[in-house]
Amino acid sequence: MSYTIHHLLHINAPKEKVFTALTNIEELKVWYTTEVEGSSALNKIIKFKFGSIDFHTKVIELINNEKIVMECVDTSLPVIGQRISYELDQNEEKTRVRFSQDGFNELDDFYANMNFSASKYLESLRQYCQNGSSEAFGSKGYRS
Repeated sequence: MSYTIHHLLHINAPKEKVFTALTNIEELKVWYTTEVEGSSALNKIIKFKFGSIDFHTKVIELINNEKIVMECVDTSLPVIGQRISYELDQNEEKTRVRFSQDGFNELDDFYANMNFSASKYLESLRQYCQNGSSEAFGSKGYRS
């Protein structure tokens, strides 16, 4: 059996702004982790670093201002092959974000930790898009 993390949140900002925050390497450094490199173009690799842990993801689906899906292609953690998806749509005056990360084999401590981390970074994304503040890993504002 496979388990998926799901989160749904609303951001008081236009879809275009949220999509840019999800796909622009310099903006990812502000709200996600300070160590990001690569390209968010289709079939390109984005490398994320969290201390000693690297995640290399390949962009496998990209719909401008609507969706980005990345597949983990290299890391020391047991998440190779997992897909991380952000889907955006307008909900009244806000942008609705549907986040998912699939491919977990168990509902164990690792799943719980990844679920908590996802929610923490999604809140950082929301704060960044709404008022410019954030808690990227490695930043001054990061709470570990």
